[in-house]
Amino acid sequence: MANVNSVRDLQVLLVEPSTSQAHLVRRMLENCGVATVKLVASGAEALAALAEEVPGRVPGRVLMSSLYLPDMAGTDLVEQLRLDARHAALPFILISSETRPQRLEGVRQSGACLIVRKPFTADDLARALNAAVDYLNPPAELEVEEIEALRVLVVDDSFASRQHLQRLLHSLGIEQVTLCNNGKEAVAILSESMVDLVITDYNMPEMDGAALTAYIRQQSWQSDVPILLVTSEQNQGRLAAVERAGVSAICDKPFDAASIRRLISDALH
Repeated sequence: MANVNSVRDLQVLLVEPSTSQAHLVRRMLENCGVATVKLVASGAEALAALAEEVPGRVPGRVLMSSLYLPDMAGTDLVEQLRLDARHAALPFILISSETRPQRLEGVRQSGACLIVRKPFTADDLARALNAAVDYLNPPAELEVEEIEALRVLVVDDSFASRQHLQRLLHSLGIEQVTLCNNGKEAVAILSESMVDLVITDYNMPEMDGAALTAYIRQQSWQSDVPILLVTSEQNQGRLAAVERAGVSAICDKPFDAASIRRLISDALH
């Protein structure tokens, strides 16, 4: 695949049911330097267009979508993409005026590049496009001695989020990655296996990230292991409680690869 070095190398598939809004966003994308913009009006059209493409033959492909489509929500669209191995790593940007966290949770958990809130400016759009470029260009391997020996435990109830984090860790040179669905499963793994880093979500069934952090710091024989919280949680009081419990760092979803690389590097040094 050709290198994607800048916004000019991106090819955007824009999913927007409003003709006037679609043409407005296309003009803004072109003004940002995007040379190729294809317009479709529904989730089904977007999936069909992607199905016609040979994987890897469209360098810089980015999917940009509104939240409310005539046949599905943007959250449904990205979740379907993440279940298809051909598009599991496709950069996804959501454009929406929606602010309710429950409506955006699926997008946050899916490994989206960014959520662009309406009304937005050219600068907002440019930031999202640059995030897509970064997404398509994973950061260099971590400068950690014997990185291939690092053992990382990823705890997240979202399949898409687990897969996204695993791909990112592999791109950083970390191959020993164990995945589990919630804190309760993580406790069982930690009781039997030594790890060098725990990356956990906050909101999970059975045992959430706060309870897992408290358990590790107070009861686990691996009480000093670095813990990175990667979460869509917006309640600052809850996040403050997790910080007090002993997480090493907190990163919001959606996140960019460079931020995760920096946080992991800081936690391991």
